[in-house]
Amino acid sequence: MAVLWQARTLFFLSFVFNALAAITRYIPAGQETLFHIQPTTTDSSSPSSYTGSTSDNSQTLIPPVPPTDPPVNTLFAVQLVNGNIPGLSIPQQGAFLGFSIELSVSNHILGHNGTTLSVPFLNLLANLQERGGRVTVRIGGNSQETAVLVPSIPDGSALEKDKSTVYNPTHTPPLIFTPEILYMMANISSLVNVDWFLGIPFIDAPNWRLDVVQKGQEILGNRLLGFQAGNEPDLYLPHGHRPQGYGPASYTGEVQSLVDTMRSQGLKTQGQIIAPNVNRDWTPEDVFNTGFLDDFVQELGIISVEKYPNDNCAAVFNTGGTVHNPQDVLPMYLTHDTGVNLAQEYLNTAMIAQQLGKPFMMFETNTASCGGFPGVSDAFAAALWGLDYGMTLAYSNFTGALFHFGGQSVYYNPFTPPPTNQSAFHQWTVGPMYYANLAMAEVLGKSNQSQVIDLNANGGNPSTPGYAIYENGNPMKVALFNYLDDNSGAHDLSVAISPGGNTPASVRVKYLLADHVTARGNFTWAGQTLGAEFQSDGRLQGELNVVTVPCDATTNTCTVTVPAPGFALVFLNDQAYTDSTPSGPTTTFATTAFTKSVNTATIDPQVLETSNGHSGKDRTGFSSTSKGSSPNGATTLMDGLGGVLLGCLGAGLGAVLFALF
Repeated sequence: MAVLWQARTLFFLSFVFNALAAITRYIPAGQETLFHIQPTTTDSSSPSSYTGSTSDNSQTLIPPVPPTDPPVNTLFAVQLVNGNIPGLSIPQQGAFLGFSIELSVSNHILGHNGTTLSVPFLNLLANLQERGGRVTVRIGGNSQETAVLVPSIPDGSALEKDKSTVYNPTHTPPLIFTPEILYMMANISSLVNVDWFLGIPFIDAPNWRLDVVQKGQEILGNRLLGFQAGNEPDLYLPHGHRPQGYGPASYTGEVQSLVDTMRSQGLKTQGQIIAPNVNRDWTPEDVFNTGFLDDFVQELGIISVEKYPNDNCAAVFNTGGTVHNPQDVLPMYLTHDTGVNLAQEYLNTAMIAQQLGKPFMMFETNTASCGGFPGVSDAFAAALWGLDYGMTLAYSNFTGALFHFGGQSVYYNPFTPPPTNQSAFHQWTVGPMYYANLAMAEVLGKSNQSQVIDLNANGGNPSTPGYAIYENGNPMKVALFNYLDDNSGAHDLSVAISPGGNTPASVRVKYLLADHVTARGNFTWAGQTLGAEFQSDGRLQGELNVVTVPCDATTNTCTVTVPAPGFALVFLNDQAYTDSTPSGPTTTFATTAFTKSVNTATIDPQVLETSNGHSGKDRTGFSSTSKGSSPNGATTLMDGLGGVLLGCLGAGLGAVLFALF
């Protein structure tokens, strides 16, 4: 069983928990918040423009014009049949798409420490759990290679970077971190159904630092799915981390040394190793040919690779390579072929994994390495492409894929917290890759029996791919994409679906939509949104909109429209719909503590400029902004709050939840 709380906090938390447990409670049907603070509004002026981090200061590109020579056929049919048809994927789980969070920024995503968790992150995970059953998250990346686990950091931080010794091509800083990162992970899993991956530092092999293994297994227990043995070892030599002559056999030798050392220290090894994690310079088979699979058949838990379809490294890090213009690369994210071509590289590896009975994961991926492309990776095109790519990987018999996170300076993050100095008046920004994950969870659902097949729809046109999802030999859902951009309706698709067997009276459809493929923010999934930049607390907003489409009993077809651009998920029966759709409001989490209680007025600068302020009779209560001076706004507010610091969970989880601001 995972350890949920550090011993040094148990007494304090149990005391305050008993005293304040009635402040906030959570019930299965949704969230009931018993105390709220509603800020008053004195002016409706729009906020001043933001010119901070790269991820929130992108650009809007020009959508490509739909092709005319030849034009795309917008009317076509999809014929489904019952039975175990050839070509179906292996059964897939609803948690197929997960997240890969760079260790160096994990404290910004997870929370402040083991008892101070980021509420938006919990809400975003809860959305996925409701649809797919659980979520998988990796904490690692390039920064895991130089990371050192230490008992504590003098200033109390959970993680600290040493930017003075950055030497990686991606400018990833060496770092130290404390068990607080692991306690945060464990406590998140006590609230939401999340399983985790960690990485073992390989920079100093064979001088192994295995504290992360020992503490990870101790604190996370069965929530820990394994440890990555090296991150892109095929790039160690070109990045200057290994001497000339380093190759697949060298890596296999390092893994043998690692396993031997783990055993000598009494650490669990069976099923704990995730490898070979290769990227571009080696194939998995290059490593397998060294005897890797025979040597580590017991220790190998997951066969894994990492791959991006493109990179923006030359523009970001001045590597001397080709600089890609985002407008020029946009079309590669508006075609089914990009994901298909990438997946085809690994069909043999997937077959080997099946023969061994091992999961096979795309352990790190996204639109483009080195942070993605502005105007592409943060635009609706990425949501459509990420979802299509995920379904292609599922059809190709991968068992999972993790979309990667960087810091504030990247464009491809599935979601991004505001910069620390903006967190008092800005919320999180949810990116297109999260919407892809959200829709994918419903595509596969919670049955863990979903099998995917690429329909080669519309004669295999790469602008209009489609898939069918089967369970136990029966078609359950159809997934239809329209990469074209045309608000006039002239390029909306009209797809006549023949469900096979008895044609239902109607089908239900959920849509993933935006105005254009280049739109940024305010996408909708079944009518609900996570807002624009800096607008999300992780909860879906708006009314659920599920379209009912009547079927034609004469032709035995159900004709579904797919807007340009857009994605449609068609539920062919009630079971398919209820398996993927939350039965009620998603259990979410509200703020129960503030990490800033002094001098933290949450008002936007431009609104402050035009505000009328307080009347003279009110000013005596707000005569100072200094802590401990005459009565000030913070004191007055906190007097009203009383003891609203902690919340409780009515579901019997027995954990205390803080929110990070």
